[in-house]
Amino acid sequence: MKALPADDPRSFAAQASVHCAYCDGSYSPEGFPGAELQVHNSWLFFPFHRCYLYFFERILGSLIGDPSFAIPFWNWDAPDGMRMPAMYADPSSQLFDPRRDGRHAPPKLIDLDYNGREPRLTDNQQIDHNLRVMYRQMVSLSPTPSLFFGSAYRAGDEPNQGPGPVENIPHGPVHIWCGDPSQPGREDMGNFYSAGNDPLFYAHHANIDRMWSVSKGLDARRHTDLDDPDWLDASFLFYDEDPKLVRIRVRDVLDTGALRYRYQDVPLPWTAARPTVTAAAATRRADSLLTPAAQAAAGAKKAGKFPITLDEAASVAVRRPVAPRRSEAEKASREEVLVIDGIEVGRDVAAKFDVFVNAEDHAAVGSGGRELAGSFVNVPHRHGHGKKGGGIKTTLRLALNEQLEDLKAEDDESVEVTLVPRQGKGKVKVGGVRIELMH
Repeated sequence: MKALPADDPRSFAAQASVHCAYCDGSYSPEGFPGAELQVHNSWLFFPFHRCYLYFFERILGSLIGDPSFAIPFWNWDAPDGMRMPAMYADPSSQLFDPRRDGRHAPPKLIDLDYNGREPRLTDNQQIDHNLRVMYRQMVSLSPTPSLFFGSAYRAGDEPNQGPGPVENIPHGPVHIWCGDPSQPGREDMGNFYSAGNDPLFYAHHANIDRMWSVSKGLDARRHTDLDDPDWLDASFLFYDEDPKLVRIRVRDVLDTGALRYRYQDVPLPWTAARPTVTAAAATRRADSLLTPAAQAAAGAKKAGKFPITLDEAASVAVRRPVAPRRSEAEKASREEVLVIDGIEVGRDVAAKFDVFVNAEDHAAVGSGGRELAGSFVNVPHRHGHGKKGGGIKTTLRLALNEQLEDLKAEDDESVEVTLVPRQGKGKVKVGGVRIELMH
């Protein structure tokens, strides 16, 4: 593939450019000239990347004369897979990319919640941290299809309607963890325009795709595909192995069996890694809002009038839209969702902020602390041809039912939400915070 000329659609250079084209403004949705088509930060994330991997795999199999060839997946969600796979780290291999973070070569353990700083954890602590991150993203924050896949993005909509939890984490932090910090845009993996230049990208996204398949086995009643026609009929154009330009729809890729593959059955230890309430806060009543002294100890200021710039931790009391103590049937039918709205960040900025609920001191919340509700991550989108600047505006939605139960906050009229910038401090704005109900 690397030996083919760049103008051959099957070449590695051309295949790597596919990701750049679909996420850096090269295309417009059909019927909306001038609008930007974006396959990240919405319900298109999972199906687009599945289509991308499908044709990439077919081209590789054709080039080596083996139709049974399958892309390996990097299962960073299990302890044995939490290091960069050795075959990708061998400098003599075609799978090697010199534009990676040299500090993260094997045997370094990956941090699935990476924020640009090296964690000070033992290997056992890092593994436990990663497993709890996986539980939070795949279970706590993914109780319904609409939350798991991300916000609806229909023809004519502005892009970046809102990512699902897996797209945020671990997808984003793995990209940034792999990218080379000595490069201006943390190329290759740390920037969407260049990510496809690293062969590790395809193993990373194979595991992201696997999470879609795995989710259906967690709870077959709740973890289903979306049935919205606008999602099912969304389509993309790719070159196949012939090479011929073909159109493929989301509804065409829902069954991996029809695409001639299934994922190896490997353990899922994170399913038993439910986050725990921080000991210091275990007896705290959530309706007793933080005192000024507690806020100072936590390093969180009271948020003023929104919008705010996240240059330091900020907290705000958010009223719940439901009567205290909902029945199990009510909770099953409608999820309480924390909505962080009007998030604005430069498209070429690596940014991350954490969201805590009822944390007296967010700095004291452990790696698997239940008070951590979730995070927002922006992987830079800077274009490789010098096109930079501009920004995105998006929304973060975090499911709360399970967290409120564990924090014993189901009887409370409001919760205290703390936003803590981790990367890109002072470069992210937030328009507002509220709680709403979603089916």
